[in-house]
Amino acid sequence: FQAEDGIRDFCLSRGLGDVYKRQILDRQVEISHLGGPGGWNDPDMLEVGNGGMTTSEYEAHFALWALLKSPLLIGCDLTTMTEDTKRILMNEEIIELNQDDLGKSGVRLWQRQGEHGLYEVWVGELSGNELGVIMFNRGEETTQITVSYEELKWNGQHANVRDLYARQDLGLIAGELSFDVPSHSVKVLRVSQSHKQKSARSL
Repeated sequence: FQAEDGIRDFCLSRGLGDVYKRQILDRQVEISHLGGPGGWNDPDMLEVGNGGMTTSEYEAHFALWALLKSPLLIGCDLTTMTEDTKRILMNEEIIELNQDDLGKSGVRLWQRQGEHGLYEVWVGELSGNELGVIMFNRGEETTQITVSYEELKWNGQHANVRDLYARQDLGLIAGELSFDVPSHSVKVLRVSQSHKQKSARSL
């Protein structure tokens, strides 16, 4: 643990907190499916509000940790939190991903190399036949990220989609999810059945 703390302190003191957290995130790829009720994976406490990352990077960090069902342990000074820090840490829709009754950890669906760097999609099953989906752009320029419902193993070609950071319903979307995601940022989505799908299931 001493070595890990040394890496953390080095990264944060030089504004490289995002690099440190991405290294930890990469380690979750092989073990994320093992987490669940009675044994949650813990990829380290939250660094939101501690410096060393941009607001977009804080948002990515918090959302990914939430989808991984990581214990959301606030690591910053509560007495000096900025409004942005409060907005991120108190986003109940992101917290709901973490506290979902199903308790299934999110997993990385895939990672791809784009013109401006790596980008990836993480997905987590939620109760009520819903999905949490995070598009994460690791690259240095805005990148369009597209994932099909087939890749998500979604039952159907339509879904109601909500943007959890924007707190906005995006309506019924067909076939695939496709969004421009800025550098080092995420698009965090909650995918649920259309009213038509729900009616069919109830018959």
